[in-house]
Amino acid sequence: MDSERPTSDIAFTDTVKQLQARNGSRDTYAKVEARGGWSDRITPQLAGFIAQQNSFYLATVNAEGQPYIQHRGGPRGFLKPIDEQTLAMADFRGNRQFISQGNLLESRKAFIFLMDYANRRRIKIWGEARMIEDDPALLQSVMPEGFAAAAERVLLFRISAWDPNCPQHIPRKIDADEVEAMLAERDREIAELKAQIEHLRQ
Repeated sequence: MDSERPTSDIAFTDTVKQLQARNGSRDTYAKVEARGGWSDRITPQLAGFIAQQNSFYLATVNAEGQPYIQHRGGPRGFLKPIDEQTLAMADFRGNRQFISQGNLLESRKAFIFLMDYANRRRIKIWGEARMIEDDPALLQSVMPEGFAAAAERVLLFRISAWDPNCPQHIPRKIDADEVEAMLAERDREIAELKAQIEHLRQ
């Protein structure tokens, strides 16, 4: 992005700004722009949010402008910050369609959408991405420890801007492993209470 333009201009095109003006939200976003727009650096808060996620969506576009969204999943923290502006992940073997990889060869423009349903939070990240092959040291550094999936390359994503979007209309959903942990804690507390009751009876 042009350093003289707010980073939010990556999303707020002239057409978008006209729609904002028509619908009464332009003044609000103009204040964001006056502060330089959205952050383009990985803050501790963003890093912490990313570390808790076990999936995200990656959007790419081909030379004809056709968009494509692919789900990426792995153990929590499989998407890793490697410097203040770059995210990386091991690209695990999938269905062998290579659509995202092909799109990135035609256009590096990319977008990451992170959703935390349990806490009703979402983060949008604009940037540019590329696949790195034949770099085993880099691949090893981002490969989740103990994860059995086959990794073939590394996805590098350089952040241009990110925005923590509002929680409106996000349904609350909880991952199975989080439910299991809560149930295990409940069962532990029940067992303790039963033991205390039995002790009192005696």
